Order: sequence, then structure tokens, then C-alpha cells
Amino acid sequence: MRFEIEYSDRKEIGRTGERVSAIGLGTWNIRSRESMIEAISRAVELGLDLVDTAEMYGSGEAEKTVGLAVKKVGRDNIFITTKLMPDKFTSVDKALKAARQSLERLGVKEVDLLLLHWYEPHTPVSKMMQYLEAIAEKGYTRYIGVSNFKVDLLKEAVHSMRKYEIVVNQVRYSVFDKTIERYLLPYMIKEGITVQAYTPLEKGKVVNDETLIEVGNKYGKTPVQVALNYLIAHPRVTTIPKTEKRERVEEYHGALGWRLSEEDIERLRKL
Repeated sequence: MRFEIEYSDRKEIGRTGERVSAIGLGTWNIRSRESMIEAISRAVELGLDLVDTAEMYGSGEAEKTVGLAVKKVGRDNIFITTKLMPDKFTSVDKALKAARQSLERLGVKEVDLLLLHWYEPHTPVSKMMQYLEAIAEKGYTRYIGVSNFKVDLLKEAVHSMRKYEIVVNQVRYSVFDKTIERYLLPYMIKEGITVQAYTPLEKGKVVNDETLIEVGNKYGKTPVQVALNYLIAHPRVTTIPKTEKRERVEEYHGALGWRLSEEDIERLRKL
């Protein structure tokens, strides 16, 4: 896939005109509530204002943790994404109830972005999108989107929308797993849909990769920073690595403000 390197560190959410930090924080598998709140607070201080969570993370405890962080940093300073499980999309009433419960755990009147966590073929995509739009219609979220949708499913979802647009598809994407670059990413760029890339550091595997170390040495950057920079150099791509450590948040911040050369991007594309 050929593309123009995107140099902005603030990426547009869909075609909304609103921008968020290219790098945010994920909240899967929180070990310490206090350390996660501290990490989110430091991220917001550094301008990393995108935070991702989900109703299933810790059976709702992650949303509660994000809610406490929001109280600390201020609602206007953070862009909250949360996700609802597909079993909540078998009826409009169940979808609306699940959204309300997420808002209660988060302690907010609305989230910025609400996603269907993944698709299960028990309910037609068109119906699920109808229920997602109903959540937006109620004012429970400003924007809506999906997660783990491959290109055919995403196309079906896009064509099912009536009043709102799908602004985000949250998918797995890393310098080691470039599956989306073949079909999905080009389609999303064309349609103006933003990627939220999860597992961008492959659970720490990027740290010891010799190529990433070598490329990082050229720029005075760590393998983690190189791996994140590779992703955000692509149009429409944001990423949500997870950490509870203040120093790791600062390392993520160091992936911003510069870009790999086209030559190095091509080299990493071959990993």
C-alpha cells in the first residue's frame, strides 16, 4: 500500500473535524486502579487525550477506573471511547440499557465514542447499526463506530447507516501484524474512517526486535517509539497501547513530534 506520510500528531475522528492525539491509552487488564489513574493523568498532562475502555474489561471495573481519572483530569480534557458487547445488540432496549450502565460506571452524561466490540452473526449487521444509532440518538454518545470489523463487514455496516456515520473501526494492528494494510486500511482511508490500533506493541515483543532497535538508534528512539511511529505515520491511524506506568506514558509521548523516513517505513513493512 502506497500512502502519503501523515505528520500530524492529532488525527481526525472520522469526518467530524474533531481531532484527538494519535497515541492514547488502553485500559485492558488493569492491575492497579491507582497506577492506572496516575498513568491516565500523566497522559492527559502530555496531551495524550484519547482513552479507550470497554464494559467487559474487568467486568466494568475498567470503566469505573476511567471515571475516577476523568474526575481528576476534568471531563473536557479527555476523549473517552468505550465498547459494548454484541449480546447487548439483540434489541434496542438492551443496547440502550447497556449504554446507560456504561455511563453510570464512567460517571459521565455521554461518552465521546461508543463502539460495538465485535460482531456475532446472531443479529443482522443492519439491526446492530440501527441500535447503535439509537444510542447516539438518545445522547449517550457523541460518535459511534465498530471494533474488529473486517472489510466486508465494515462495508455492510457503512451502507446500513441512516443518520450517523461510523467514525472508527478499532482493530489489531502492529509493526508485526499488518493484516489491515492489504484491504481494510485502504478502504478506511478512502471512506474517512479512523483506525484505533490495539495491541500495537505485541505485549512487549517489539522491545527486543533487532530491526526496531537498529532503526531506533538512527533516531535516538526506543523500539517502542519506532513501533508506534510506524503506525501513526499512516493516514487515519491512531493507537491505544496500554500501560499503568508513568515512565511508559512518557516513552509513548516520545513517539510523537517526528516521523520515520519513507525508506525506514518500507524496511519495517517487510518485518
